[in-house]
Amino acid sequence: MGEKTKKKNEDEESIGHFVLDIIIMFAILMGIYYFVFSFFLSNETVSGPSMQPTFENGDRLIAVRHFTPKRNDIVILKAPDQKGALYIKRIIGTPGDMVTSKNDKLYINGKQVAEPYLNNKYERQAHRLGELYTNNFTLKEKVPKNHYFVMGDHRDVSKDSRYFGFVKRSALIGRVVFRYWPFTQWKTF
Repeated sequence: MGEKTKKKNEDEESIGHFVLDIIIMFAILMGIYYFVFSFFLSNETVSGPSMQPTFENGDRLIAVRHFTPKRNDIVILKAPDQKGALYIKRIIGTPGDMVTSKNDKLYINGKQVAEPYLNNKYERQAHRLGELYTNNFTLKEKVPKNHYFVMGDHRDVSKDSRYFGFVKRSALIGRVVFRYWPFTQWKTF
């Protein structure tokens, strides 16, 4: 009977070690997850139509927090006109740029810039109705140092730099690098 009790105690002890190991492993993995998403990555959900059809309402994204902003980057930013809110927009103008849109053509520093991401059903619908997809505008000044001019891809509904002005570099939270939801729409950017 002594050996049976000893074997039972060893089995209970090994199960206890296994459970403890699982709990410790889980705690370590959660710590790593929170560390990575606090300092390096951002997990965001798209809300609203301003980036359609590139992103739809409810899409889930991963953004890199430390990046050098470049034209056409899709960024998550602190909304300059709504405390605590975040926007997703595309960088159009970088420091020193002069931005103009005329007859649905974008000009940066006087040179026409292609916008293939605007070739979509919303632009075609506006043109069928005889309307501009992007209202004509010319900035009154160049984009200031450490600021950016951002716009949504769904130009006729997007609230962006045309309305709230330039965005400070410090307001840019991250550059979108991956859409993971919906699963059928996985894509890197």
